[in-house]
Amino acid sequence: MFRLFESAVNPVAPPGATASAWLGVAVPETAPPPHLLGFYWHFARQARALFGLLFASGLVVALLDLLIPVFVGRVIGLLEAHGPQRIWAEAGGTLAVMAAVLLFARPTAILMQNLVTQQAIIPAVTAMIRWQSHYQVIRQGWAFFQEDFAGRIATRVMQAGPALRESVVQSVSAVWYILVYGTGAVLVLAATDWRLALPILCWFALYATLLRLIVPRMRDRSRRASESRSLLTGRVVDSYTNIVTVKLFARAAQEDGWVRESVEQLNRDFARQTRLVTLNGLLLSSLNAAMLVATAGLAILLWSRGEIPLAMVAAALPMAWQIANISGWVAFNVAGIFENIGVVQEAMGSIAVPPTAPDPPGAVTLAVPAGAIRFEKLRFGYGRDTEGAAGVRRAAVLHDFDLAIAPGERVGLVGQSGAGKTTAINLLLRFFTPESGRILVDGQDIAGVTQESLRGAIGVVTQDTALLHRSIRENIRYGRPEATEAAVVAAAERAEAASFIGDLSDWRGRRGYEAHVGERGVKLSGGQRQRIAIARVLLKDAPILVLDEATSALDSEVEAAIQESLERLMQGKTVIAVAHRLSTLQRMDRLVVLAEGRVAESGTHAQLLAAGGVYARLWQRQSGGFIGD
Repeated sequence: MFRLFESAVNPVAPPGATASAWLGVAVPETAPPPHLLGFYWHFARQARALFGLLFASGLVVALLDLLIPVFVGRVIGLLEAHGPQRIWAEAGGTLAVMAAVLLFARPTAILMQNLVTQQAIIPAVTAMIRWQSHYQVIRQGWAFFQEDFAGRIATRVMQAGPALRESVVQSVSAVWYILVYGTGAVLVLAATDWRLALPILCWFALYATLLRLIVPRMRDRSRRASESRSLLTGRVVDSYTNIVTVKLFARAAQEDGWVRESVEQLNRDFARQTRLVTLNGLLLSSLNAAMLVATAGLAILLWSRGEIPLAMVAAALPMAWQIANISGWVAFNVAGIFENIGVVQEAMGSIAVPPTAPDPPGAVTLAVPAGAIRFEKLRFGYGRDTEGAAGVRRAAVLHDFDLAIAPGERVGLVGQSGAGKTTAINLLLRFFTPESGRILVDGQDIAGVTQESLRGAIGVVTQDTALLHRSIRENIRYGRPEATEAAVVAAAERAEAASFIGDLSDWRGRRGYEAHVGERGVKLSGGQRQRIAIARVLLKDAPILVLDEATSALDSEVEAAIQESLERLMQGKTVIAVAHRLSTLQRMDRLVVLAEGRVAESGTHAQLLAAGGVYARLWQRQSGGFIGD
């Protein structure tokens, strides 16, 4: 029985598949809508049968709970009518039916409600929301992640699931208890004497007014508190992620101030939220006390006049008391509901976001039979290329950038910082979209191909190499997940990494290829990280190779040791290499010098030195192998 409910939802169903076997719908591939109700329905409809069953079981439990004070009054009436000698003989059947309802029907209904909630919705639906939220976020463009804290994005993904789930489950319970119990109490009491229902009706009117005044403010303050909480998480994670910088500059006190500011803001926002909770509790407890006293006083007055039986007094008092208790429970849950709604609203800022760099409709898979690359009249300026007051366009990072690279040609990009070398590579990888112009790979405009196929055809070793916090083996195999163990080891050997991998160990005692490298690879030196990255690209074996300062973290001895491996790696591939240390580019077939966003010169090392132009000046200005700014 447990497994039946636990398997009702597949939390990691891929887009297009059915998440719930219980009349669910296909998992959508698009991002959730950016409005609150649409965001809720986007996820809830995938397990609508479960939520429908929760709704039905909640109704049954509420109705059965309503019977308890009715049964109390009925028992008092039977005792009064039959006396101790005749109660079992004349009313035993009625008492047995009431006992059966309490002993069997109510526990069964509560069991069903708990199976739906605890076994299906809480674990699986929560995981489903987290999984689908991650699926959307991980496919956002690079610029999306540059605009926010990674910690805050992760917090939103993690908190959206439980917050959405809890607000729905609590809302169902609150609605049924208020509507069913309150309406049932009014009907039961009014059936005996309409005057008995007056205190509860007045209570309903005042309770609805109280909710209308409190709830919108609770929602807004909850959202602000959630935003402050996410900002605090983002700042804390930012400090931890950059802990080496914090230590090197001895800035622990400064980080204290950075985080303290967010802690104080969260404290202020949370205090404003809890003020409403306290005020609501005071008003509600006063309202409940007035309703309870009025109901009791009226019932006793009517009984003393002989207008209602004692059994109805016995039913009215626990009924009013239970309404007071339930209203307090609902009020407490209303605070929780709107706190969770605030969390969901805040999480929508990262999850309900259209893709920032989507593939165009009808995008095709890139085919790279040769590896020819052509940049045609590119213009790009990271949003800075706009018209000024006089109508004159300010200079972009790249403008009128033309470059043709033949299949299998090895080209080195040279230029001072800011000349546009890395920008050209980022445009080739489609991390950004050109403002004008196009890039062709084997005659195919990369704007019309899928990003997965484009990047799958390009192997990249970047200047700032960050590894995954996984094992050495998993980091190397990231280049080709289906690679054999022998291929992984061979790639490490070709990258001159095998010599240090055997000596690695982590705090759990894992050694060699099993050792984990720490977050972003912090347990390895810069040179070791770079060699693991080179091994990863060696294993990928893509037809186009990009080396963006690929050996910048290596000392001269290690660089010389892996040059032969890089030579083998470059055989038969189209290569674009960027380096400030010009000595690393001398073996390229052609050097392309960028200046002011354009190609200034092109030729071999010897040709460019002989020309006495920009490259020759850069070469002369080098000090220790680096370009002066």
